[in-house]
Amino acid sequence: MNPFSLEGRKALVTGANTGLGQAIAVGLAQAGAEVVCAARRSTEETLSQIAAAGGKGSELLIDFADPLAAKDTFTGQGYDILINNAGIIRRADAVEFGEADWDDVMDVNLKAVFFTCQAFAKELIRQGKPGSIVNIASLLSFQGGIRVPSYTASKHGVAGLTKLMANEWAAKGVNVNAIAPGYIETNNTEALRNDPDRSRSILERIPAGRWGRPEDIAGTAVYLCSPAAAYVHGAVLNVDGGWLAR
Repeated sequence: MNPFSLEGRKALVTGANTGLGQAIAVGLAQAGAEVVCAARRSTEETLSQIAAAGGKGSELLIDFADPLAAKDTFTGQGYDILINNAGIIRRADAVEFGEADWDDVMDVNLKAVFFTCQAFAKELIRQGKPGSIVNIASLLSFQGGIRVPSYTASKHGVAGLTKLMANEWAAKGVNVNAIAPGYIETNNTEALRNDPDRSRSILERIPAGRWGRPEDIAGTAVYLCSPAAAYVHGAVLNVDGGWLAR
């Protein structure tokens, strides 16, 4: 038996239309999972990549600006895996940061993550069925950053909730872990990459010497959802090119 195989398992990946979510969805499909690509915009490109890899995928249009959007998604649908990747970011100096930007980010990045996990775990526990949750955290689960107060707060919260849920659900067969990506080439980091001074200062501090790619995260997600990670609970694994080792 291949301990990294996801054959026969069904996964929901949020924010699967682009970036990390897209790469993770394709990676899970390549490992054998049936993947439902959830996003507020079309996931046609992701589904095309899944099909090209010989995998099976479908689309669920959903907007996590409503933190309870997924409350009825899992009942009787046969899901085994949940990847909470959907997220947004707003940038402003802390002294100028507005309430709307705070609330919008916290709703999508933290409140929706909790209530989506809750709905998923309730269904697994009701069935007495094992499953895996992987939440996408951040280096800003460990650091402060600048000009992203609600994003930093939300990602610290994701790390904490991951550990809390692992404590409560591990004995019920539900593995809850998180991935903390480093500086990855996604929409969220576009502003940083387009700023020559910030981009250079970041690259100088990454031992791997490059920005990460979404595909760099996919393998870790596959591992955390696989039988190989059956005894991994409450971990927040940084995939950061060595950033936190500096």
